[in-house]
Amino acid sequence: MKTKIALLLLFISSFSFSQGFKEKKEKIKALKVAFITEELNLTTEEAQKFWPVYNSYDDKQFEIRHNKMKAIVNQYESSEIEKLSEKEALQLVKKMEANEDEMHNLKKKYIKDLLNVLPAKKVVKLKKVEDEFNRKLFKQYRDRRD
Repeated sequence: MKTKIALLLLFISSFSFSQGFKEKKEKIKALKVAFITEELNLTTEEAQKFWPVYNSYDDKQFEIRHNKMKAIVNQYESSEIEKLSEKEALQLVKKMEANEDEMHNLKKKYIKDLLNVLPAKKVVKLKKVEDEFNRKLFKQYRDRRD
């Protein structure tokens, strides 16, 4: 009985932790949307066209970075990497290179798609605005930890 209660409590706490993480992620995303929209001074029409392009790129980028690249790297513990043959290591390097190529092609398509919905000046400014948002977010996180 105690074991069942302990497992139930563990499940509930892990569920609430993941809920908290999802809520924080959504809150950050909402702040980012507001920040970018304001800083780029997007019109209603621009915003309606821009956000689907941006979100699609963001999702695909996340998939490549986290699902594909991390799957390759996390496939092996540090000690297991030492046990890889040169042939196996070369295969992993080729997979990483293919993922980098996919990321590069995605970025090129993203920029092309952005230029179809925003003036070039706003596309250039977008990178600066994203970097600024990330700096502010990181600073806020660092200040909370101290």
